[in-house]
Amino acid sequence: MKWLIEAKDGCVITVKVTPRAAKSEILGAESEWLRVRVKAPPVDGKANTALIALFADVLGLHKRSVSVVAGQTARLKRVRVDGVTADEVSKIMS
Repeated sequence: MKWLIEAKDGCVITVKVTPRAAKSEILGAESEWLRVRVKAPPVDGKANTALIALFADVLGLHKRSVSVVAGQTARLKRVRVDGVTADEVSKIMS
């Protein structure tokens, strides 16, 4: 899984985000990224905020445990998740 990397105290997930979707959801993993849709538009960081909220909800974490570390203005992003291992994320996302 190239989209999921173990990191100190958490993991880093590569995601490809589609903004302005009908609903926010995780569609599934591809070889290079995890495909995600968010309802929010890509304006003023709203899509990033929605992405953080979605991951926090799905993984059962506080929003402060999830952050966008690369690709703030791009569709392809790297999301850091603290407090869970890559194995735990893989089981939840599969």
